[in-house]
Amino acid sequence: MIHFKQKLKEQFQSVYGEEPDEYGFDAQSLFQCELVLRFLYEEYFQVQTIGIENIPDHGKVILIGNHSGVLPVDALMLYIALLNSHPHPRRVRFLVHKWLLNTPGAGEIIRRCGGVPATYKTAQKMLRNDEIVFFYPEGPKGTGKPFSMRYRLDDFDPGFVKAAIETDTCIIPVTTIGGDEIFPLLGNLKSIARLMQAPYWPITPLYPFFPFSVSCMPLPVKLLIKIGKPIHLEYGIDKMHDRQLRKDIARNIQYGVQKQINELLRLRKSPFSAWDTSQIK
Repeated sequence: MIHFKQKLKEQFQSVYGEEPDEYGFDAQSLFQCELVLRFLYEEYFQVQTIGIENIPDHGKVILIGNHSGVLPVDALMLYIALLNSHPHPRRVRFLVHKWLLNTPGAGEIIRRCGGVPATYKTAQKMLRNDEIVFFYPEGPKGTGKPFSMRYRLDDFDPGFVKAAIETDTCIIPVTTIGGDEIFPLLGNLKSIARLMQAPYWPITPLYPFFPFSVSCMPLPVKLLIKIGKPIHLEYGIDKMHDRQLRKDIARNIQYGVQKQINELLRLRKSPFSAWDTSQIK
């Protein structure tokens, strides 16, 4: 893996570091976070990424995928792969729930690294600016999924299909294995969630039973990220208003991601074993 610092000076900084960003992105802040995240990627989770070449060098892209593990660790690991392994490191605009964006400290960091409000209008604007926009079609139900339901996808919201048709953008599915075990969600403190106006308030094996410095430590699961081939929807813009078409396309893509999850799980020896990528097609 070529470290991002070398590429930042030559490519990334020249593309993204000059103009101010209305949502708070800051290239220097991303670089500082990257140092820590790269350690997690290379040493702690020992992430293996397949298919990075499927993300185009330029132009608008919609990424979609499964999302799990209470905190968005899987999303950040994909970002590190794109920054360090792609021949043209690119910014990712993750659509982030408003509660997380408004969380003191964490929200500011997420904004500075590229996170944007999870609204259709924002996604539309980003795509028209030729950005990579990451939709998580399960929404908070994905990261708030109980451990007993791990790797079972919830219904995809078809908003990403509407955006793809309206802006003539390809859809690239991303499948992540390992995220569901990083912070196993054993329960949801709904009363606290309502009080904090959060989508859920997790109970994990360590939280809230241990000090935060201990309970926020993720389990050292070995992650695999598989990036699929681009899906091009060859429909006219008039079809963006066809609700049934959008639902059917979203369902078919969801089934494809679920099939990929099932196949990869069959190849995995254990959550803590390194992946043998030679077996993966």
